[in-house]
Amino acid sequence: MRDYFAHETAVIDADCSIGKDTKIWHFSHIMSNCVIGEGCNIGQNVVVSPKVILGKNVKVQNNVSIYTGVICEDDVFLGPSMVFTNVINPRSAIKRQNEYLETVVKKGASIGANATIVCGNNIGEYAFVGAGAVVTKEILPFALVVGNPSKQIGWVSEYGHRLNFDEKGFAVCKESKQEYQLKNNTVIKL
Repeated sequence: MRDYFAHETAVIDADCSIGKDTKIWHFSHIMSNCVIGEGCNIGQNVVVSPKVILGKNVKVQNNVSIYTGVICEDDVFLGPSMVFTNVINPRSAIKRQNEYLETVVKKGASIGANATIVCGNNIGEYAFVGAGAVVTKEILPFALVVGNPSKQIGWVSEYGHRLNFDEKGFAVCKESKQEYQLKNNTVIKL
């Protein structure tokens, strides 16, 4: 007996691993040889391709395709209609399955609606990619990026709030009251 929920319209191929308490909604396709952790929520019209790995508590909103080469660690949020790529120079007439690049979305990171992540560019822990951003380079942990191409405009806390560092390099999350330090372009949770 399975210990996850799948809507009757979801297609779940053989040989995939789906964790306890995960929910898979309308018209989604979970392909063989992928791994989905416990407590995930897979929205409507989502495709999870072979060899994709999703950690625990990953939230995938509607209309997202997660292609081979993508790894999402625990607590990642993928906004509605955001896009991953897996080949740098795709051509319809040229097979490039052996050229898929890996993209890792680290623990706690959020990717906003309609953002695009060009393959091979990792997203750091607790980073926040704004809606519609196009990521063409690595994103630092706790970084806030927006635009096309994406540009870092600040830093965020684990709770996703903008951090305003004082002249000594210290900031406090307005929700959690957790303290942070900015040192050598690196955010450290104190």
